[in-house]
Amino acid sequence: MSDILAHNLTMQFDQFTAVGDVSFTVAQGEFVTLLGPSGCGKTTLLKMISGFLHPTAGRIHIGGVDVTRTPPEHRDTALCFQSYALFPHMTVRGNLEFGLRQKRVAGRDRVARVAQIAQQLSLEPQLDKLPNALSGGQQQRVALGRALSMQPSVILFDEPLSNLDAKLRDQVRLEIKRIQQDNDLTAVYVTHDQSEALALSDRVIVMRDGRIEQIATPENLYHAPATSFVADFIGNANVMPAEVIGEADGGGWLLDSRMGRLVSRDVNDPQAKHINIAWRPERAHVSPEGSLTGTVVSRAFQGHFTDLHVATGGQTYRLQVAASDAIVGGDITFALDPGDVLMLEPLR
Repeated sequence: MSDILAHNLTMQFDQFTAVGDVSFTVAQGEFVTLLGPSGCGKTTLLKMISGFLHPTAGRIHIGGVDVTRTPPEHRDTALCFQSYALFPHMTVRGNLEFGLRQKRVAGRDRVARVAQIAQQLSLEPQLDKLPNALSGGQQQRVALGRALSMQPSVILFDEPLSNLDAKLRDQVRLEIKRIQQDNDLTAVYVTHDQSEALALSDRVIVMRDGRIEQIATPENLYHAPATSFVADFIGNANVMPAEVIGEADGGGWLLDSRMGRLVSRDVNDPQAKHINIAWRPERAHVSPEGSLTGTVVSRAFQGHFTDLHVATGGQTYRLQVAASDAIVGGDITFALDPGDVLMLEPLR
């Protein structure tokens, strides 16, 4: 059993609160990502889970045991660093063996464990090479293998793919997920990259300014964001203020916005008369019968869709359409389905 319970965690540095009163759980075998912009507190939170920082307040339980003040080496966790943190003077074999030697694991068992890890991560041809002879992806696999060699129940990742190019990131991301599932590991993963979070996670914890904005599955985060920050951070939604006029004919709510009148059939009722609303760029339908019009400011062909920026009502909005003959400077007419207009928090 290696579930994680974080209860009212706070971390202060002098007068600065990096993490403020944060609580969440991670179930055994679950993959949870801490997602947010730089400086939101996600790495600080990971360091508290790993034991490299002790919280100013709050408690951490792993596997039902209070480890709030337990040092890292006595926790059933392993940490994969952003910088790989490999020993440059040691071969791949030496790096994989390092933790086992520190724990005084017998030679025969050590050799067997390294062989198992090398086979699992396709590192057999690299075992006698130094880290500087490896590609970035291979170095990341060695760092992952070194963490796995200790057979932890919980594995923690601090932006492990940030130093890799886009194609290699996709490849290593798949390997991380496979290894986590094959070993039934409880995983906490830190990133600022929304695509990584959506692709890897069972649940995502979105953070902002040291606090949690929302905890949800990737699907729920995308389709039912709790706040305008989450809507914009996950998928770059178009967010704008609106006034709730009243109930619409045929159901839903009639809204007055800078774009004109809209109808929302969000599952949530509005929380106030003046609220933020949001809609996804790919949910716009270009149609001569549409009720919304604007001027195309920019156009970018992206392969399977065309990215348009359209100005209307004194604002610019993003549309992603399957095909379009729109030209920059020309007018465009489009529509939004009521079910795609999300009603969010009250205006401040």
